[in-house]
Amino acid sequence: MDKQHQQTSIKQWIALGAMGLGVFMGLLDVTVVNVALPTMVKEFNTTFTDLQWVLNAYTLVYAVTLMIMSKLGDMYGRKKIFLGSLILFVVASAVNGMAPSLLVLDIGRGVQAIGGAGMMSLSMALVASNFSGKQRGLALGILGSVIGVSTPSGPLIGGYLVENFGWPAIFYVNVPFGILAVILTVVYVKETPSYGKNQKIDILGMLLSAIGLFAIIYGLIVKESHPHWSWTTPEIATLLIGGLAVMALFVFVESRVADPMINLAMFKKRHFVGTIIVAFALGSGIYAYNAFLTALMQNYIGYSAIETGVRQLTLSVWSLVLGPIVGILSARFSNKWMISIGMFIGGIGFLLISLVIGPNVSFLNLWPGMVLMGITNGIVNPVLNTAGMEGVAPNEMGMASGLLNVFRQFGTTVGVVGLGLIQDGRYEKHLNTFLPNVKMPTQALNGIKDALISAGPFSGHTVAFSARLAKSPFAHEVQTIVVTAYNQGMIALTLTSAGIVVVGGIAAALLMRSKSESQDLQ
Repeated sequence: MDKQHQQTSIKQWIALGAMGLGVFMGLLDVTVVNVALPTMVKEFNTTFTDLQWVLNAYTLVYAVTLMIMSKLGDMYGRKKIFLGSLILFVVASAVNGMAPSLLVLDIGRGVQAIGGAGMMSLSMALVASNFSGKQRGLALGILGSVIGVSTPSGPLIGGYLVENFGWPAIFYVNVPFGILAVILTVVYVKETPSYGKNQKIDILGMLLSAIGLFAIIYGLIVKESHPHWSWTTPEIATLLIGGLAVMALFVFVESRVADPMINLAMFKKRHFVGTIIVAFALGSGIYAYNAFLTALMQNYIGYSAIETGVRQLTLSVWSLVLGPIVGILSARFSNKWMISIGMFIGGIGFLLISLVIGPNVSFLNLWPGMVLMGITNGIVNPVLNTAGMEGVAPNEMGMASGLLNVFRQFGTTVGVVGLGLIQDGRYEKHLNTFLPNVKMPTQALNGIKDALISAGPFSGHTVAFSARLAKSPFAHEVQTIVVTAYNQGMIALTLTSAGIVVVGGIAAALLMRSKSESQDLQ
């Protein structure tokens, strides 16, 4: 009997490896493209603006289809939908690597995102249904480590592949690993029951959720691309207000349908609401901040993509180190307090970073804060997965997993826009206050100011340190103002991130169940 149990156990861990591989590829592809953009600009003979859709197509479709894929998995068997998603992802990756034009690549990225969403949303629920007892906590902890390490690994892996093999390699690399994951999934992953045999597909619910999420996230993307546009600009306001109206209609429809896409009763459980607030805080506080940290290290400190990626291992390595440990500890200690304390550690990390940002900042100043941010990710992500599944009916585990992922992804999108606006505001305020004090011709001053504001905080450094400006007698003074303006914006957004993760920690403490309460419910 023991030998049979041992064989079953080995099969389960191989199954976890297959699901972890799928999740790693799906999340890696959210960030891996960033470092390839400069090369792709040259090869496609296009602009960064046009190439943004290589990123946006994936982000948009990924967020929009997460819940739909979760529901289909719950209804028809999570293994079937996970496997179909994995195959779709691999095929789309191969097409992207061969893409003859930008349009083909954009469409391929959208298709790839459907596969990524299916893998991501169902992996957690599949692990929860393939494992039980203490092993479930450990397995979800390991999967949480994979989730935590995948997104920050994008710049490092992408930088290495682009530098040595060209941009198509970032897509081709998914093919062999994807085929391996398909084989392992077919052989070792156990199917879950098809809970939807007697249910009707909630097509209206799926359609409304897709339209509503698309409009809101696209509205945020438009705002991010045009920071100087007001929220009331028709192009932005129509999308956001329309999206919110459609989501309100979605909630109304779900409360009336016999077999709804989402059981709204899940949102009446304080514990579940606490977990999705933490997921949102994790996305908007920590994951969104990574984009700004990467810009600081590359654009201002001057590290290359690979040098930045290597240094960011101080963030991502904790997910690998802590995941299994945290998975075991979560079976013994309260998830609520592990998450809450974990979020507060991140708050301290952000405060440390805000104190060292200045004209001469380097990795030596940043690493203590980055380590604490990494520890937060390493503790919270794995435990959040386990906590999100507590008290959820087996037929709704896929949807619970999907909602956690939607709020994490939505948090990241909102965070990138929100933190970006805070940085822009501080940066421009400093430029408007101090540039007029530089003794230089008014026409030249206005030209430089317009160029710096239009370039924004990310690219202002390139303008200030350009060869043309460097020859002028007032170059040093302008450069000092630009660097200080950037630092002011960076400090403001770092303190905002600190506030976000602390609020997440407070929400966990107030809303989530303690271990004794969870046991009483079982």
